[in-house]
Amino acid sequence: VIALVAAAAAAGCTDMTTQQQGMVSGGAIGAAAGAGIASITGGNAWTGAAIGAAAGTTAGYIRANRQQ
Repeated sequence: VIALVAAAAAAGCTDMTTQQQGMVSGGAIGAAAGAGIASITGGNAWTGAAIGAAAGTTAGYIRANRQQ
């Protein structure tokens, strides 16, 4: 299942711009980090994932714009 999801995600990113790829990867990394941190500290993992995804997407957008 994990390999199927990874293959679908990789195939979906082929037609994206650099900015879009940065935003998607930043959001995914942020969601995972936010959920992990919230779980470790005793918070709600879903809330942590949502906050992390928002922060990661924003960071990915900023980073991609600086590279252009």
